[in-house]
Amino acid sequence: MSPLLRVLCFISLIAGTTAQYSATYLPSNAPDQSEAGQSGTNRCATGLNQTSNCQNAYLNSVTDWCIWSPPEPGPGSVIGNTERIEVAWCIKNGTGSRLIPDGAITGAHFVQTPDFVQITGVGNLTLLNVPAGDAGGELDPHGADGNGNPIGGLVFSTAFGPLQEIFEWTNFISDSQFCFRACKPGPMAPTFCQHIYDEMGCAWNMPANYNPGVFENCQGDSGEPMGVYGASTFHQGEPATPAAHPVPSSSSCTTLTTIGNGFAIAGTSIGVSVPTSAAAAATSVSVLLSLPPTSSMRSGSPIPLATISQGASGSRSVSAPTSGATTSGTSGTSVTAFVSWEKLVVTIGSSIICSMVGALFLL
Repeated sequence: MSPLLRVLCFISLIAGTTAQYSATYLPSNAPDQSEAGQSGTNRCATGLNQTSNCQNAYLNSVTDWCIWSPPEPGPGSVIGNTERIEVAWCIKNGTGSRLIPDGAITGAHFVQTPDFVQITGVGNLTLLNVPAGDAGGELDPHGADGNGNPIGGLVFSTAFGPLQEIFEWTNFISDSQFCFRACKPGPMAPTFCQHIYDEMGCAWNMPANYNPGVFENCQGDSGEPMGVYGASTFHQGEPATPAAHPVPSSSSCTTLTTIGNGFAIAGTSIGVSVPTSAAAAATSVSVLLSLPPTSSMRSGSPIPLATISQGASGSRSVSAPTSGATTSGTSGTSVTAFVSWEKLVVTIGSSIICSMVGALFLL
């Protein structure tokens, strides 16, 4: 972007930018709801909950990011119908949001530029309740009436220093493609995070790498703002639509083989499996299971005595007692945890040793 254009954008936008934001939040001090009419919450816990209505999203790296997606599955959950009530789905655990199932994302490309951070990629986003065949839509903090899409959605990032709220952002999602840009707070943020091209999609708004099979963190140039071509600005609906800008150059890329959170997710059930020898004998022991608190478990109280079952396949499952205690605080969610074979051996071995010592004392 030319220096002259930056100056013009700065002059035209600085007044509106400085006056636009009435509140600044962090996850630690966000209210229960930040906008009137909000369906979810900004006061999110940190526990596992696949029915969470948390509306806080994060954009930090290829292994730590979120996108907005429908809260419920079904053919009626197309983005155009649910844009006001979307919830956050995140790669990383600990945000209180729903987790993106491992394997759902088949390619992700994170780039940090002087003006914004951005994640682009592909995957099976029907696992995030986007109906198959949905071409998707755009989410942004403004919406047609000035409220956000979703209403009350907040975005946070550590990309530009300590964790802070990002006021200007734009996110597109369909059943198979996604892109999310969060702009550095300042006078250029509205320019690089325009929200008026909601029919143009990812490739036009955020030209970038969308290749499957690659997961990477990169440094990059900001390139040209969407819709700005020299001294003129394209407006959606004009007779002639200009081509997307070229993909900005990137460098210093580091790649990963995959990304995920280590949880096996099916619907609203959550589990994590640690591979072990298939020849392991079936074993059952009891433990006190304590998981991070959720919206209805803020005290962090442990679940009463649970049972760990070791099957012939080598997997271990932890079953909560029949009293109805769960780790989610939402009736539709069940959580299955797993422990390692080594811990099981230590537990059984300790019991045997204690029995032998007791027998010696009796003798």
